[in-house]
Amino acid sequence: MFFDPLYLVIMGVGLVLSLGAQAWVKASVGKWKQVALRRGITGRDVAQAILDVEGIRDVRIEQVEGFLSDHYDPTHKVLRLSPDNYHGHSVAAAGIAAHEVGHAIQDKVGYGPMRIRQAVVPLANIGTNIGVWMVIIGAAVGLSGVAKIGVLLFAGFVAFTLVTLPVEIDASNRAKRALAAGGFLDRQESAGVNAVLTAAAATYVAAAVTAVLQLLYFMLRAGMLGRSDD
Repeated sequence: MFFDPLYLVIMGVGLVLSLGAQAWVKASVGKWKQVALRRGITGRDVAQAILDVEGIRDVRIEQVEGFLSDHYDPTHKVLRLSPDNYHGHSVAAAGIAAHEVGHAIQDKVGYGPMRIRQAVVPLANIGTNIGVWMVIIGAAVGLSGVAKIGVLLFAGFVAFTLVTLPVEIDASNRAKRALAAGGFLDRQESAGVNAVLTAAAATYVAAAVTAVLQLLYFMLRAGMLGRSDD
């Protein structure tokens, strides 16, 4: 399978999309982390202010090591910001921090796609590990039933990547509205936040496209699209 020209093409497309999206994010963040907010506040300050306005009292903010390791943990009600965004006074820090608060707001209001994403996490983990190997082994030794089960498990991972798109886009939209409502940004700073969040969204689009292409390939190898390698 790994030497199938079609599979190599699919993974090549995925790699190009992924690297392109990552380069876009790094360039956008790199540019706007150099631009300081006129109000001189940190990403943590922005996050806390939005949480206060939204009446969210049960979420704490912590620093986490790593580059762009920022995330919201709905299980433990923790919003984690990387050092640059926790302490940083930049436009990029404000945008990323506000985006993560967007997830906290989703959690508060019970945003449907976020609940679905959390529910399919276990299946997604199984799909990317056991499911893939079931497809590979099943197709290699002619056990189409095993391969098809593997495809169904991998579909759980694809579902996770697809439902992630509306979750992330909605979080960014909530962030932009909160920043505008709070008067945190001027016009130039708003444009910077939009650029950073748009670039970040591209990484999720790249992941979803790659996952769908892989699923179609696995379905083909398992004989679910009119062809079998038995």
